[in-house]
Amino acid sequence: MADILRTGTTRRWSDTVAYGGLLFLCEVPADTAGDIVAQARQVLAQLDAQLTAAGSGRGRILNATIYLPDPADLAAFNALWDEWIPSGTAPVRACLHAPLTDPAMRIEIQMVAAAGG
Repeated sequence: MADILRTGTTRRWSDTVAYGGLLFLCEVPADTAGDIVAQARQVLAQLDAQLTAAGSGRGRILNATIYLPDPADLAAFNALWDEWIPSGTAPVRACLHAPLTDPAMRIEIQMVAAAGG
């Protein structure tokens, strides 16, 4: 049986969980002072760091779920996302309008990627 590998594990969550060739991860902005562009850039950079640390990358993302409390932020986020995802590698994606646990957060992204490279 394959081992489950976790990083950044606390009592409540792990930063990443890898199992069976899949990498599961979720990020929220570390600094909630900025607008959607600032917060989304933070989250995408944090995801980049987690993917890289796990030997994966943007082109290996299989699925992404984006949570936006304000639907008016979608166009600005999509512009950043379209630049961030390598051409021809778009994952399955859902974007939901939903409140987040911290009202100052403008975005949360959860994803599954192919582990390793």
